[in-house]
Amino acid sequence: MPSTQIRTVLRSDELSCPSCVPKIEKSLLALPGVTKVEVKFSSGRIDVEHDPALSGVSALVSSIARTGYTARPSAF
Repeated sequence: MPSTQIRTVLRSDELSCPSCVPKIEKSLLALPGVTKVEVKFSSGRIDVEHDPALSGVSALVSSIARTGYTARPSAF
């Protein structure tokens, strides 16, 4: 059965410097099923393409928390 990729948009209001971007990207890309991550420092938007059966939203948020930042699902 083929995997189903979705895009989840998260938001973090704690991105204080551009150096946090690669930390978050690396952390998320290490999760199973995550194929693409784009962190926009200026807006705090984090776009993640992933297979929700392998890494759901809670896994994404937990991964970001392990880097020292908080994130939440966002509609924007």
